[in-house]
Amino acid sequence: MKIAQLHWGFPPIIGGVETHLVSLMPELVKMGHKVSLLTGSAEGYPEHYDFKGVRIVRNQYYDLNWLFKSNFQEVDDNVWDITCGFLNKAKPDVIHCHNMHYFSRYHTRVVEYWALQHKVPLILTAHNAWKDKLYLDLTCKVAWDRIIAISHYIKRELVAVGVPEEKVDVVHHGIDERKFTPGKCKPFIFKDHPAIKKKRRIVFHPARIGIAKGCDITIEAFRLVKEQFPDAFLLMSGSGNIIDWGLTQNKDIAFFASLIKHLGLQDSVYINTYSLDKEMPELYRLADVVVYPSSSEEPFGLTMLEAMASAKPIIVTEAGGMPEIVKNDINGYVIPKNNHEVLAEKIIKLLASDKLSAKLGRTGREQVMSLYTKRIYAQNIFKVYQQAIREYHRGHKKKSRPKRKFFIAREEMAI
Repeated sequence: MKIAQLHWGFPPIIGGVETHLVSLMPELVKMGHKVSLLTGSAEGYPEHYDFKGVRIVRNQYYDLNWLFKSNFQEVDDNVWDITCGFLNKAKPDVIHCHNMHYFSRYHTRVVEYWALQHKVPLILTAHNAWKDKLYLDLTCKVAWDRIIAISHYIKRELVAVGVPEEKVDVVHHGIDERKFTPGKCKPFIFKDHPAIKKKRRIVFHPARIGIAKGCDITIEAFRLVKEQFPDAFLLMSGSGNIIDWGLTQNKDIAFFASLIKHLGLQDSVYINTYSLDKEMPELYRLADVVVYPSSSEEPFGLTMLEAMASAKPIIVTEAGGMPEIVKNDINGYVIPKNNHEVLAEKIIKLLASDKLSAKLGRTGREQVMSLYTKRIYAQNIFKVYQQAIREYHRGHKKKSRPKRKFFIAREEMAI
């Protein structure tokens, strides 16, 4: 099968969607499919290259950071040419878009037009849900044949705004279980990051640095942890390259640095950016406890699977899709949002019992191996492709396709 994927970012841009594409697309290639990705440009990367058998096409007109800076001005003809050129060359049997139910009406309408003209099923993975008119329009008024929700939480959000329930498939993410494995951390981590000391109790917050990810809650909780375990050390991972059109990350990091100094934790907290392939798996192996106390509704949270695959207990909040995976006293703990005291209590409980931590971590690893490997994930996604193609060619969806004029005014297409 020929599969065309479209998304706004791909490594070195780092985020949940980008990370999951790194696992999904090469796995589809291993299954015998031809996969292409149209994505945003990145400094130091060519416009066309091969990534583990996947054809990558980069262009600035799919770079959200650049598009927002330019205020989406004068992009119409370029987006049309780039998108249609990519799809004409890929000649896909199915088009799979990621988060194209938001950000830009024009990009999505061009993809929709091409799919309808060439009679190719159009699939959306909704990695997030938003609350505004653009989200409503592009979620409900585009001719998506199937919509993949990454959690039951996201499915509920989609159905709530009028998406037919029977059109939505819930497919939880998968993880590279061979990259994230139990074991000892390799010594190079201590050499490359001298601030990280051996033989200390490590609390690891691997989510992107930001208020929405609960970084402030982790720092406040860690002050209480230090009272019980003076040798405790907090690792926090930043992301240098993200889709950050609002430029909020630097502001958040400045606040966290002030908070750490205010609480007197400068010698016990280390924030840095780490490479996804080389360093992050080692940091999970180094950790005693992993925390992800998101203060916003987290759509899914790949951090959960990375921790579980590494046989580490994880503490998450009652946020979005995370309680679908993490269960109390089975593979970790689920706590209320914005409650640093409860977070500290659970961290202390796990640091105080190696036996309990090992038990929860072992169960998490077993769950990943049976439910959440990247192979299982790719197979589940491919089943959605097959269903979309069957339904399309049976004509079930053609009857309900909206009849609309596609060459609409530019001011209607723009954000």
